[in-house]
Amino acid sequence: MFIAPTNTDSLLTEAANENLYLKLVEQINKDFNLANEPIDFPLSTKPFELKVQLHEKIYRLIQYKFAEYLNLLYIIDVSEDQIKKLDGSDLVVLSEQVAFLILKREWQKVWFRNRL
Repeated sequence: MFIAPTNTDSLLTEAANENLYLKLVEQINKDFNLANEPIDFPLSTKPFELKVQLHEKIYRLIQYKFAEYLNLLYIIDVSEDQIKKLDGSDLVVLSEQVAFLILKREWQKVWFRNRL
């Protein structure tokens, strides 16, 4: 049974412990490219670097390319309800929370695919 991690660090630790971290990185790269927002994390990207760079990318998208940001959320299939529950008053905090929701959704995809 899939139990969603509660924060980015626990998610990345779980992915590494299950030997699925590289697949998670591949999934993120794939979905960002599908949304025409190329992000090319090398497979050598460390979990902390992934966390920081993803946060920065989401921050820039929200601030400068909002339509593309919405399209990315649609492509990745992030829950609209979860997004609506976030407090958008602080863009830095919001982008960090959205980055976690993206990671959580990508992790679900990878986790389920490797359980079948």
